[in-house]
Amino acid sequence: MNDNATNTVPGTDLYDHEWKHPTLVAGVPWKNPVGTASGTFQYAAVRWFYDVSRLGAVTTKGVSPVPWEGNPGVRTAEGPASNINAVGLQNPGVDHYLVDDLPKLKEIGANVVANVAGHSDDDYAEVVAKLADSPADMLEINVSCPNVSAGGMSVGTDPVALSRLITRLRGMTDKPMIVKLTPNVTDITVPARAAAEAGADALSLINTIVGMRIDTRTGRPVIDHVTGGVSGPAVLPIGLARVWQVRTALPDIPIIGIGGIDSGEKALEYLYAGANAVEVGAAALFDPIAPLRVARELDDLLDERPELAARLAAGETWR
Repeated sequence: MNDNATNTVPGTDLYDHEWKHPTLVAGVPWKNPVGTASGTFQYAAVRWFYDVSRLGAVTTKGVSPVPWEGNPGVRTAEGPASNINAVGLQNPGVDHYLVDDLPKLKEIGANVVANVAGHSDDDYAEVVAKLADSPADMLEINVSCPNVSAGGMSVGTDPVALSRLITRLRGMTDKPMIVKLTPNVTDITVPARAAAEAGADALSLINTIVGMRIDTRTGRPVIDHVTGGVSGPAVLPIGLARVWQVRTALPDIPIIGIGGIDSGEKALEYLYAGANAVEVGAAALFDPIAPLRVARELDDLLDERPELAARLAAGETWR
């Protein structure tokens, strides 16, 4: 166990558990099928709670070509069984990531998925160029940012723009490349197919759903940006449906399921929907050890499901 991590749950084997059920995502072995969701993980904070290298993978916060300050003013709000955020992908930039966050995670043996953000195709390309020869194990391309090259819309909502972007990035790196899909489309299988045909090695879904809250004292939106991304338990049924739909349309591509996962049982639902692995996000905002706890619960649940466990270990899925 990492010296910086503290066992905050005495009397359990959460921290010294030997993992029994690995998975394989785009050829990359994960010691268990659970990782962190980008935007909800900060190593400097969670390292005091547990050894993050024990997770299947750690997906880090999106990195951009230069530091982004994020959105000003009120950036978060609560919703029914959900969180709404418009943080704006605040981060210190890819150069800082390469000399600080990434080396620290690799030093402790973590399996790292570097999330890539951009406001234009050139932004994405600049970040991928710097990460191409880095120690990161996989890249996750966040195509839910407002994209200048796509007329200001999220590039993930436009299959033509998405195909152009992923084709360009595919030629820049041999690292396994995941494309993170937005659910804010009529048919998620359309961008999913565009990403796969352009060279994506895997897909992660879903990103957050557009939502908002109103302050009834003022009649104004609670969040200064007006809308934000909804995450948390409320989005579980939507995430499951999207994974099911994409798996039906694309039976062979690896899928990482995201959305509303706060227990091993809910993670298991995603595996039965057709995912190879899952990522835990919003749950970690109120329970810092949630990703590790979910992984531990899921490991026991897979004991009773040897056929599913065997498929995951072979890089296959239930559906």
